[in-house]
Amino acid sequence: QVQVVESGGGSVQAGGSLRLACIVSGLTFDDEAMAWFRQAPGKEREGVSCTSWDGRNKYYADSLKGRFTISRDNTKNTVYLQMDRLKPDDAAMYYCAVMGPWCLGSWRTDPANYWGQGTQVTVSS
Repeated sequence: QVQVVESGGGSVQAGGSLRLACIVSGLTFDDEAMAWFRQAPGKEREGVSCTSWDGRNKYYADSLKGRFTISRDNTKNTVYLQMDRLKPDDAAMYYCAVMGPWCLGSWRTDPANYWGQGTQVTVSS
């Protein structure tokens, strides 16, 4: 049984940082591209970032480049999202997703194979 569990969300003031983590079990982690998505109330789900199975290729939503960094540790079956200089607009539920072998060009809209339950990020101004 595949399990995807996010952690690290919380409340932070604008300008602060958070580091999200997602641990995956039940599959061969280093066969999988991994992604982070987010969804704020009343808004559509948004692709945040995707990393290839080996961490060499990383993709970001254009609006987040330079503030968010995705990384992974295949020895720990974990993918991370470092979020810096947070803004109130970054507040959302953040979800980790197992994407299959690749971050395709359409990764922001591709269906994920597995999803986590999400971790809430709140940013106060």
